[in-house]
Amino acid sequence: GLGDVYKRQESQAILLLGPTASGKTALALRLAEEIPSEIISIDSALVYRHMDIGTAKPTKEEMAAVPHHLINIIEPTECYSAADFAQDCVRLVEEIRNRGKVPLIVGGTMLYAKAVREGLSPLPATDPAVREKIGEELSAKGLPALYERLRAVDSKTADRLAPADTQRITRALEVFEMTGKPISELTAQKGEPLLRLSSYALLPPDRAVLHARIAERFKLMIKNGFLEEVKRLMAMPGMHDYLPSMRSVGYRQAWNYLSGLTTFDAFKEAGIAATRQLAKRQITWMRSMQETILLNPDEKDLSLDTLKKEAEQILSGLQN
Repeated sequence: GLGDVYKRQESQAILLLGPTASGKTALALRLAEEIPSEIISIDSALVYRHMDIGTAKPTKEEMAAVPHHLINIIEPTECYSAADFAQDCVRLVEEIRNRGKVPLIVGGTMLYAKAVREGLSPLPATDPAVREKIGEELSAKGLPALYERLRAVDSKTADRLAPADTQRITRALEVFEMTGKPISELTAQKGEPLLRLSSYALLPPDRAVLHARIAERFKLMIKNGFLEEVKRLMAMPGMHDYLPSMRSVGYRQAWNYLSGLTTFDAFKEAGIAATRQLAKRQITWMRSMQETILLNPDEKDLSLDTLKKEAEQILSGLQN
């Protein structure tokens, strides 16, 4: 009805999500050839510099063909949160629209998508004094004691976390210390959507085909020098295997192999398995997203057509 037409004109940007190896990048680049647009990467691995091969970063040519944002913005020793992304994304959408172009937010990090689509939950930033206090308690009493204390104040979160997950257990206790509320209660509170987005999700119809593409791509990464890339990262000052950058799929597995903990074949299997797990989580998440139009990555022209119509709507809204 009329309401729908009006709502469509209201959209500020296109969000194109998809699992790893589903062809998001290629589709976005084809769209950018036809509609004046800029790409905002929504990907927690592409923010890191020096991590190019294992993240399947767009090529220099691809990045030159259309402006890309939020790629290569921090060092692998630094952290970048969903809140950081949300803030950067809102700013960039406005800047790109002011240039008379359509913002295309493209990638596969669902937590970032949730942040801009639903707003952020009101979690406090870490207080160094509180963090230190809990750090001291950790070294004095050990992790099992902290886990039990978390169970006492927030059993819901304790059930959800692995008893060995130091980072999340201590963070949950920090939040409780600072707010007097369980982290599970705070994260359940919804914020306001930060942007009006037209959301699309590339959903591969055939799991087996996606699995084959993932395996193929991982082997190609190895051939293209992925292990050399991880070797260089390991040699950088301040690098550890527990940093968020090294939680990017494939990197932890490569680190373990290069540290002599696993065989080459075990590394390859583990890397492919981890990538498949990621794709499975991404697909589950996309299926559960409200108000999202599902596209079949195999129907490339049809998908392009759908996105083009949406982009034209946004463009005409900019010109009025």
